[in-house]
Amino acid sequence: MHIQFALFADAANVSQEGKLNILGVFDALQVAVLPSLHPRAIFVLRVKATPEDEGEHEVGLAWLNPQDTVLWSSTGNLAVGPAPEGSDGVDIPLIAALDLPLDQPGRYRMAVTFDGDDVARIPLHVSLPLMQSGFPFPAPPAGLVS
Repeated sequence: MHIQFALFADAANVSQEGKLNILGVFDALQVAVLPSLHPRAIFVLRVKATPEDEGEHEVGLAWLNPQDTVLWSSTGNLAVGPAPEGSDGVDIPLIAALDLPLDQPGRYRMAVTFDGDDVARIPLHVSLPLMQSGFPFPAPPAGLVS
């Protein structure tokens, strides 16, 4: 299996025609205070499975803080069916709605594994308001900024 793309978004779904719809892609967050929680982030993976990938596979996600501490992890099973006749494989969208705990500023990563093998680490940068960094901008109210 091969990851075609992976990203964070505000919303995603698969239409009844099978089209993957993604809204509000982001790679950075600004929070008013830490620790904090980003509620209901959507993590989207699009996987290409070849005919050799047919069968059951374990998919793992692990949320890592800037110090590579695992803040949470989860695994699930993915059943890959046969590819259509004459095709080179199957495109599989995976959509996960997640609450992301944030304990410090910096570069977080969503680690993705297939059958126990590390296949990707998708970054998400988290920062505090500029005033808390020494710049003359007022801090927003407590909670998520963007």
